[in-house]
Amino acid sequence: MQSNDKTLPLWQVLVCGALIVSMAMGIRHGFGLWMQPMTQDMGWGREDFALAVGIQNISWGVFGIFSGMLADRFGAFRVILMGGLLYVAGLWGMAHASTTWGLMLTAGVLVGAAQAGTTFAVVFGVIGRNIPAEKRSWAMGVVSSAGSFGQFVMVPTASYLIGHIGWQQALVLLATLLITIFPLAMGLREPGFAAGAAPKRDQSIWHALREAFGYRSFQLLMAGYFVCGFQVVFIGVHMPSYLKDQGMEPHVASTALALIGLFNIFGTYAAGSLGQIWPKQKILSGIYLARAIFVLGFISAPLTPMSVYIFAALMGLLWLSTVPVTSALVAQIFGVAHLSMLSGFVFLSHQFGSFLGVWLGGWVFDRTGSYDLVWYLTIALSVFAMLINLPINDRAIERQAVPA
Repeated sequence: MQSNDKTLPLWQVLVCGALIVSMAMGIRHGFGLWMQPMTQDMGWGREDFALAVGIQNISWGVFGIFSGMLADRFGAFRVILMGGLLYVAGLWGMAHASTTWGLMLTAGVLVGAAQAGTTFAVVFGVIGRNIPAEKRSWAMGVVSSAGSFGQFVMVPTASYLIGHIGWQQALVLLATLLITIFPLAMGLREPGFAAGAAPKRDQSIWHALREAFGYRSFQLLMAGYFVCGFQVVFIGVHMPSYLKDQGMEPHVASTALALIGLFNIFGTYAAGSLGQIWPKQKILSGIYLARAIFVLGFISAPLTPMSVYIFAALMGLLWLSTVPVTSALVAQIFGVAHLSMLSGFVFLSHQFGSFLGVWLGGWVFDRTGSYDLVWYLTIALSVFAMLINLPINDRAIERQAVPA
C-alpha cells in the first residue's frame, strides 16, 4: 500500500479531474468530423486519415504506460502539464500538416501522447490515492461522465466551427482552448508528492508487473478492453462518413455523436455506481452483450435519421461505461499503489483495439466501398468480450511482503 497521510478534498479531485477529462476527451471524440473535409482538401484517402488516428490510439496506449509510471512516481500534476502542452502542439500541427507523414506525426503521435497525460489513467490514479474504496467506483463514474459531457458539448461545437470558419481554424481555436488545462492541473497537486518525492510503496514496479501479467483475470480484462477500443473508435471515427455515404445530411452525424456523449453521461455514472454494489465483471459482460444487440439492430433496420438517433442514444449508455468499472476492478484486485501504471497497460490493449478498428474501417472501405464487414466483426467481438469477462476473479490478491 501507499503511505500518504494527506489527501485532496473529494470535491476538488472531482471538479478538476472532470473538467480536464471533459476537455481532452471531448475534442478527441470529434476527430471523425475532420475526416472528409481534410481528405477532400488535401487529396488524401480515408485510409490515410484513419491510419493517423490509428497511430494516435497506439501512441496514446504506449505513452499511457509511461505517463502512468511517472504519475505514480511524481504525481499527476507534472504529467498533466506535459500532456496539455503536447495536445496544443498536436492540434496546431495537425492544422498545418501538408503531408500524410505530417498528419501522422501531429494528429497521430503528438495528440496520442497528449491524451495519455490528460485522460483517465492519470486522473484515476489521483482518485485511487485520494478517495476511499467505498466511493472509488462511483467517483470514477463521475469523471467518466464528464468525458461524455465533453463529447456532448465539443462535438457540435467542432462541427459548427468547421462549417463556419473552416477545419484549419477550428483546430487552431481548439488548441488555444486547451490552455485552460494548465490552471486546472494545479487542483490535482497531491501533498504526498511534494518536491517530487513519491510516497513509500510495498511493491516495486517490476514485482507489480510480474504479479499482474501472471494473473489470469488481468489477462482476460485486457482482452475484453481490446474489444471496447475496437468498437468505440470504429464507430466514433467512421460513422459520420458512413452516414454521409448513405445520403444523410452532415448534421445527422454530429447530432448522433452528441447524443452518444449525452446519454453516456448517464451510462458511465450508472456503471460506476453499480460497480459499488454488483460484481464488476458481470457489469462488463452485460455491457458487451448489449452492444452486440444494438449494433445488430442498427445495421438490420432501415436507416433513417430517427434510427440513427435511437442507436446513438442506446450506444451512448454503453460508450465509456466500461472505463470506471475496469479501472475500479484493477484497483480492487491489485490496490492503488501502481494503479495508473497498471491501468495504462490495460488501456494499451484498448488502444491496440482502437488502432485496428479505425484502420480496418478505412482499409475495408477503400477496397470494398462498404463498412459492412467491419460492422459484423464488431458484433462478433462483442460476444467474445461478453464471454471472457464472466470468469474474472475480482477478489483482492493476497500477497507476501515484497521489498520495494
